[in-house]
Amino acid sequence: LQARVSGLLKQHDLSPVQYNMLRILRGAGGEGVTCTEACERMLSPDPDITRLMDRMEARKLLRRERSREDRRVVVSWITPDGLALINVIDEPLAELLKVIMGRVGKSRLKDLIETLEQLREG
Repeated sequence: LQARVSGLLKQHDLSPVQYNMLRILRGAGGEGVTCTEACERMLSPDPDITRLMDRMEARKLLRRERSREDRRVVVSWITPDGLALINVIDEPLAELLKVIMGRVGKSRLKDLIETLEQLREG
């Protein structure tokens, strides 16, 4: 599953971690997210989130600003380029997941989701 999703993302010059970050930023909307908030929301946290965001900012997929209230905090937002990229990926990725997951059946997928949620809760 991971290899097939990675292959699709690679066509758009994205890693799964970068795609995850774009989803987080899109979900944050106008509020943006701090590095700490982004790490908390990531599927597999990147130990070097700053460098990840540096690379994404260089590609103009996100923008960052220091908080006016607390200069130690940096807030990130998705850019129009980042939003356009993730929107292009949405449909092909959904189709790929349907093909992969479609063979399993809804009840087994529901069981898998519940199992994964229990594991995540610890």
